[in-house]
Parts: sequence; structure tokens; C-alpha cells
Amino acid sequence: MNDLLKIDNPATAKRGNNRDSLLLKAVLRFNGVVDDREVRIRNLSAGGLMAEAPMRVARGEPVEIHLRSIGWISGHVAWVTDGRIGIAFDHPINPKDARKPVGNGDLEMPDYLKKLNNPAAPGKMRRV
Repeated sequence: MNDLLKIDNPATAKRGNNRDSLLLKAVLRFNGVVDDREVRIRNLSAGGLMAEAPMRVARGEPVEIHLRSIGWISGHVAWVTDGRIGIAFDHPINPKDARKPVGNGDLEMPDYLKKLNNPAAPGKMRRV
């Protein structure tokens, strides 16, 4: 029954992509504008996103958005309403990549943490 509701729901049918709810900061860039703007992403899919962006923009305006662990993505403003905007990407992305940790996961533990975590050093504090 839920599948029928999804098909009959025009909003879902129009999107065509599952949205992943999250709260993530990103940088939004408009063509011809020098200053980049920080926005908060509220949901993300392979084909687009919804962001809190209290700014005046026109529907159809080309944009680029920088998502951590993904990089710059080109797209256009799909809709605008009450401090939020929808952006449709020019090319699909893997939205799960936005949740990956930033940086190299193989980094060595910093010295100050090694000292705290050293079981061979009696009487020293250690992390548990």
C-alpha cells in the first residue's frame, strides 16, 4: 500500500530520488558573484538538495555547491520558498559520500593522546 501512495503522490513522483535527511554545512556559489555563501543542507539525494538559504535567488539560476567529501557540484535553483532553496544537480552524486569523515582515516594518533592512552605508564591518566 505504501508503494501506491508513493506513486500517487505528485511530490514524490516528481523528485524520483530518495532524500537523506541531515544537517550539513556547505558553501554555495552563484555565477558572477564574488562572495561564496554558507548554507545548511537539510536533505540530500543523488539528484539534488534542500538548503536553508535566506537569500534572494531566481529559479533556474545556475549555482555550484561545495559538499564535504564530495567537492564542487554544479546545478541550478529548482525552487525557492521562505528562506529555503532546492537545487537540482547537473549530474547525479552518491549522497552517502557527504557523510564520510573528512580527512585521512589512517592518521596517526597525536602524541598528547598517546600519553593519555598508554597502559604501560602507571599512575598516568588514560582514556577509557
